[in-house]
Amino acid sequence: MEIIPLTLKVANEYVNKYHRHHNGTVGCKFSIGVIDDNGKLIGCAICGRPVSRFYDNGRTLEINRVCTDGTHNACSKLYGACCRIAKNMGYKKIITYTLQSENGSSLRASNFICEGQAGGTHWTGVRNKGQKIPCEMKKRWVKRL
Repeated sequence: MEIIPLTLKVANEYVNKYHRHHNGTVGCKFSIGVIDDNGKLIGCAICGRPVSRFYDNGRTLEINRVCTDGTHNACSKLYGACCRIAKNMGYKKIITYTLQSENGSSLRASNFICEGQAGGTHWTGVRNKGQKIPCEMKKRWVKRL
């Protein structure tokens, strides 16, 4: 497996096609892909500003999407690459979220620490755009860089 740079457009197309419960993102700081030995795109990650304004301090990056075709270790490879890139860009902390029902094994393998339950089950007010995302609590994961 090899990490490659991706445009947001290509990463969003992959996410829109394969992600279990989310669509692509509006913007990003960077997006990357992982390809197999035949050059086939088997996953991608999109990183950007933290969605929560409480974490948007200029030194924290959020992994907004990770999506793979299920290839063994592809998620961990993407998480590790996101952390290395973020550190090289000067970020001090990287965060991401999973659904409460997801076990986070790839995050633990990449040395993220679960901070526990975070946020609500869905956006409220004007932010609720009728997205078809699971109404489930989230877990926040963090890694100091």
